[in-house]
Amino acid sequence: MEFVHKSVLFDESIQALCLDKTKIILDGTAGGGGHSGEIAKYAGQLIAVDQDPDAIAVLNERLGSRDNVTIVNNNFSNIKSILNSLGLDKIDGFLLDLGVSSYQLDNGERGFSFHQDAPLDMRMSKSGLSAKDVVNTYSEQELADIIFRYGEEKFSRRIAANIVKSRADKPIETTFELVDIIKTSMPQKAMRESHPARRTFQAIRIEVNAELDVLKKALEDAFDCLNPGGRIAIITFHSLEDRIVKEKFNDWARGCTCPKEFPVCVCGNKPKGKVFKPLAPTEQELEMNPRARSSRLRVFEKY
Repeated sequence: MEFVHKSVLFDESIQALCLDKTKIILDGTAGGGGHSGEIAKYAGQLIAVDQDPDAIAVLNERLGSRDNVTIVNNNFSNIKSILNSLGLDKIDGFLLDLGVSSYQLDNGERGFSFHQDAPLDMRMSKSGLSAKDVVNTYSEQELADIIFRYGEEKFSRRIAANIVKSRADKPIETTFELVDIIKTSMPQKAMRESHPARRTFQAIRIEVNAELDVLKKALEDAFDCLNPGGRIAIITFHSLEDRIVKEKFNDWARGCTCPKEFPVCVCGNKPKGKVFKPLAPTEQELEMNPRARSSRLRVFEKY
């Protein structure tokens, strides 16, 4: 299958990076090269990073011949070691297009989609802990906690209990086996609101890839590596990751943390940068790419 991914909020994120030939930009989720290809046209140097070996193969094919592009197979949370390996310590822009790519969703073998029957996998890096491991080895309490915390699924306890009950007979090995278990755990009314497996699959995927912990680390390290005037642009797809980005950006821009009743500032904290108004997809983009419906672009500029 060809690695196709419709880059969400494409024009907005490219414009947010304020590209010119003096700038070094790191695209931490380069994927099929949608954003990266455009960045490479206008930036002085692009570091295209992705943890998915399939994406790296496509990036090498599409961008590997460009002199100003360096392609790295790694997780974007390792930004400091990536830059160190390239003899760099600072960048002028950091872009993340979070979540699962269209290629990963549409490629049934990867096990991300609840619409296709496939082995339970969900590993973006194709290595380490898999969804099958989580579903078959985590305790009922751990499963319930993960599904509730990362999927915000109110039927998490029922789902976890039925997973444990089902795997006592045989291991749960495929996406459709898991979907069937989820369906038996939910009332008919809840299943009419959206696909019943959506939240649980999101939760397990987040756990498998440690997505929220990775994001938190990446934000801190990206800020440290950013030159003054540099920008961080993050495209999020669900409330959990969006909240992390929003709160971190606001924290950096806040400055004084003294209680309101203090007549003068004693903490000495100064704003570290400014936050721009978040952007959502236009109606036109949503018509062309319905998967963009929950996306948000947040941008921070360092002082």
